[in-house]
Amino acid sequence: MKILCISDHIDPLVYSNSIRERFKDIDVVLSAGDLPMEYLEFIVSSLNKSLFFVFGNHNLAELHRYKTSGTVISSNWMHEEASYGSGAVHIGSKVRIEEGLIVAGLGGSRRYNRGENQYTEFQMNLEIIKLIPTLILNRIFRGRFLDVLLTHASPQGIHDKEDPCHRGFKAFLWFMRVFKPKYLIHGHIHLYDLSDLRTTQYQDTLVVNAFSHYIIETEEKQ
Repeated sequence: MKILCISDHIDPLVYSNSIRERFKDIDVVLSAGDLPMEYLEFIVSSLNKSLFFVFGNHNLAELHRYKTSGTVISSNWMHEEASYGSGAVHIGSKVRIEEGLIVAGLGGSRRYNRGENQYTEFQMNLEIIKLIPTLILNRIFRGRFLDVLLTHASPQGIHDKEDPCHRGFKAFLWFMRVFKPKYLIHGHIHLYDLSDLRTTQYQDTLVVNAFSHYIIETEEKQ
């Protein structure tokens, strides 16, 4: 399976007339936040592939439309469309199964100015708790909790910065130790030199900064 990861920056290689040719073998798109909905809509309509996203701490004009009750979205168990015309599906504090890939989402950043979609460490732990019943069901029926944790913020001490806005969540470290996703894909940390560190292994999880765009090739569809 080939995953196109995007976040934070409208990439001219993606937002172009050649997107279909350049990314023709992509199976699914994951957006780690801070991108306009129009950009996500362009990608969905161009590639005709599923796109799942979380909100960051910017580009939040549509956030209120996606705040729905319930924590599970599964293409195999119950299907909930919340695209509002964009074709992209919000998975903040939810779980989605697509083509055998299990993806959970946790959006938002560390709280730094009481703005929208910002969380304290305690609040992010509460968001994680919402996911746990579905993750346990996945473990029972599919043999694993999940494959990908899609976040906006990074884990504490991995790719994060010292300023209050860009400090990562300690809760994500606990999540990786317990639920062992193959990937944690985040945004929020801009790479001004694309040769800078983008991936870090943490126990069983590869942490990936999706800034601009990044492609992951993982196991075959299940």
